[in-house]
Amino acid sequence: MTSLLARGVMAERRLDSSWKRHISDQLKLRDRVQRQAFEEIVLQYNRLLEKSDLQTVLSERYQTDKYDVQRGHEANSGSDSGRSDVLQQEMSQMRIKHQEELTELHKKRGELAQNVIELNNQIQQKDKEIQSNEAKMLDFQQQISDLEGDCRELRSCLQDLERANQTLKDEYDALQITFSALEEKLRKTTEDNQELVSRWMAEKAQEANKLNAENEKDSRRRQAKLQKELADAAKEPLPIEPDDDIEVLAEDGGKGGAETSPKRTLSRTPSKRTAQPPPAGLLDSISNIFGRRPANSFSSSPENSEAPSGVCAEVRVPSTALHVFEAHDGEVNAVKFSPGSRLLATGGMDRRVKLWEVVAGRCEPKGALTGSNAGITSIEFDAAGSYLLAASNDFASRIWTVDDFRLRHTLTGHSGKVLSARFLLDNARIVSGSYDRTLKLWDLRSKVCMKTVFAGSSCNDIVCTEQCVMSGHFDKKVRFWDIRAESIVQELELLGRVTSLDLNHDRTELLTCSRDDLVKIIDLRTNAVRQTFSAQGFKCGADWTRVTFSPDGCYVAGGSADGALYIWNVLTGKVDRTLDRNHNSAINSVSWSPSGAFVVSVEKGSKAILWSDM
Repeated sequence: MTSLLARGVMAERRLDSSWKRHISDQLKLRDRVQRQAFEEIVLQYNRLLEKSDLQTVLSERYQTDKYDVQRGHEANSGSDSGRSDVLQQEMSQMRIKHQEELTELHKKRGELAQNVIELNNQIQQKDKEIQSNEAKMLDFQQQISDLEGDCRELRSCLQDLERANQTLKDEYDALQITFSALEEKLRKTTEDNQELVSRWMAEKAQEANKLNAENEKDSRRRQAKLQKELADAAKEPLPIEPDDDIEVLAEDGGKGGAETSPKRTLSRTPSKRTAQPPPAGLLDSISNIFGRRPANSFSSSPENSEAPSGVCAEVRVPSTALHVFEAHDGEVNAVKFSPGSRLLATGGMDRRVKLWEVVAGRCEPKGALTGSNAGITSIEFDAAGSYLLAASNDFASRIWTVDDFRLRHTLTGHSGKVLSARFLLDNARIVSGSYDRTLKLWDLRSKVCMKTVFAGSSCNDIVCTEQCVMSGHFDKKVRFWDIRAESIVQELELLGRVTSLDLNHDRTELLTCSRDDLVKIIDLRTNAVRQTFSAQGFKCGADWTRVTFSPDGCYVAGGSADGALYIWNVLTGKVDRTLDRNHNSAINSVSWSPSGAFVVSVEKGSKAILWSDM
């Protein structure tokens, strides 16, 4: 029994020493790896070890007491067996108690090992998170470095731009100073020019007075000579011989012999005593000074000129599209009938003016007028239909002869697009209006600009009477100019930008169209708006949309942005007819033939349509 107990004690000692060393080694390893993370656990575990050591000490003490008891029992063999039994029971109870404590310690050891495993997993997870965060930090640091580089580049670019901006500001200031100096120089030059023109006109007037005086002297001298010859002839009557001539003295105005003058005198004189003609070139000089010239100052043969039809006998309100045709390669801006209604001219963005002959309700191509360097904006025939005037976007106006399609004149001088050009009634001068806010008066005999008037706003259209030019402008105003005084007589402001002007046949009413989608008639005798036309659906499509009077002034035709053609009755003020089935885009311009039989409309597309009631 004693040996068994000794062996048990030794086994327990060996067992205790083995697991203690193992635990100690593991804890030392863990302590070396991560002491701080398990400091609390190690502290608790050390407490458990202290308890275990205490139990070991107690166990050894009990073993010592046991051996002492056994030795005392051997020494005192006579002791009673009852006491030995009590000691054995106490030892058994102590061993059971120690076993329970050992079991409890093993259980706690397992729990602590599980906690260690879980903490290891958490540590690994944290390590992974730390590595991921470190990688992200590296990426962010790289991004920060890149962004700092970009910021440095942007700062450098900003500095360059600031320097360039400062340079541009300095150049702008220098240009502004130069512009102011040039503007002042231009103003002085204009004043000098006006002064020179005034002096020139005064000298011309003096020259005209001198020529008139010389002519008057010559006329009195000739009259005196004639009276003397008549008196001599009356004193000495002579018989009429077959070889005598009868001389007819013509007027000094230079009229042909087919016209008779009430002041002419008949004389019978021999052919050798014929009166001398006036000096060559004298009458022409007088005519040039006073501006007397034929109705058409251009030389054109009668067979090449159209006879103007005047006011038509009957106007036909269009109802049918007789001919739909492709007029140009691109947008068509302008259209105009010739005075005889036989020819039709269209102008487009393809830089051409095309002529069409109206035959049997169709427009047959006759030819094209070339020479413009940009799109055509307006078209005008002269009174005889022999010449065609066109304005274009290349800052110039041009004149062609209709019969041979030849370019005769190119008038340059505007600094912006020429939006309108018109013949004056004498056909020897034209007026042009431009986007550069000026109007220019041109003399076609000398091919120079006679006058330039600053209007203050872009000029979209022009019409002319004998001594007055009317212009419609971007600033919503219609201006009336006196050609002789070079000044504005009156201004009339509308509610929208003025796009079109037209006069009736007797030039007493002015038709206007503006971007407020209203068409108005202005009475030129009172300079007041007499009538206003509008329609639901009518919309002015562009700043150059043209409207027109009918030849008798009883109707008004205009095109809308939706491609519809509107006809208003002037007497009722209401829409007489709407034609909206043929155009596919906004109508730019409308022209009514002087005969009253046809209407032509052109669009922003490439089509033109000939309308009538047939």
